[in-house]
Amino acid sequence: MLRIRFTAEDLLQVTIAPRPAPLMEMVLALATSRRKDLPAFYGRWQRHARQSLPRGAYPLGELVAATGRGPMFLDPVTHVLEEGVDLVRGASAEFVRTELQRVCTRRAPSLWARGLADQDHDAWSVLNESIGAAYGSLLEPHWNRIRSGFDAERAWRVRQMADHGIRQALSSLGPGAHWQGTTVSFPAPYDWEVTLNGQGLLLLPSLFWHGWPLIAEPPDAPRVLVYPATTPLPLLDKHLTTDPLAALLGRTRAATLAALAQPRTTSELAQELHISQSSASEHAKALRNAQLVTTARDGKAVRHSCTPLGLDLLTPARALG
Repeated sequence: MLRIRFTAEDLLQVTIAPRPAPLMEMVLALATSRRKDLPAFYGRWQRHARQSLPRGAYPLGELVAATGRGPMFLDPVTHVLEEGVDLVRGASAEFVRTELQRVCTRRAPSLWARGLADQDHDAWSVLNESIGAAYGSLLEPHWNRIRSGFDAERAWRVRQMADHGIRQALSSLGPGAHWQGTTVSFPAPYDWEVTLNGQGLLLLPSLFWHGWPLIAEPPDAPRVLVYPATTPLPLLDKHLTTDPLAALLGRTRAATLAALAQPRTTSELAQELHISQSSASEHAKALRNAQLVTTARDGKAVRHSCTPLGLDLLTPARALG
């Protein structure tokens, strides 16, 4: 069971990350690729992820368990990959050693992992190459869909907070969640209790993770609650031929709706979808006529965004719940 104790100050400081965190998603994608308790729709993605993972990414797998447990210096919550890699490399020797001791409780760390704690240059070079290989295999080919899925999830959660309040929004982040006073509890395969003490909480949806939420406690920063997005990446697979939204709207128009979970001008929409501005304008107009998109003037440009009905189509599981 994961229990999070809030103060009144913490409840006033619950925020949602504005963009996905590449290194966090990379670590969770690696963990998810090795899990054996996932729904069937993960099967295709898992097989492809395992088969395409280059050997250069294997060292990273030594540090990340299928449960999502891993050293916190590996996945700083930053939205720029290069900045995250710099933060990983800049982690203090004490922090690295403490985290390796925390996660390597059932077996001694390998000689390579111990080299990280000792600030060995060769060990850190291996880690840097492993991060690059894992990112290039697990995330980079899917990044546009990750961004679109993240934007839709974030827009949905913001709306939930506005319509139903923080209490209900938080309890909807994991199955079986419940409140007792100012403590929210989530069923989880581990027992962990976190007291926020006025630091607030950052919500970070993951397009790869499934099941229970995970808590990260970065030093000198608010706690981070990582939770599974309503529509995970395997259900956004571009190879799926049974996408009901694409069957309803057409593939490009469905992609347009997904892209507009984040407000965009016509030119930004065209750039995101790799289509002409005239085509982007036509798709936005059709969606607007169906009351799925709204359009407002922004200076010399116009800005399109999803309506609540459009968001319901993008997040069908929540809309039906």
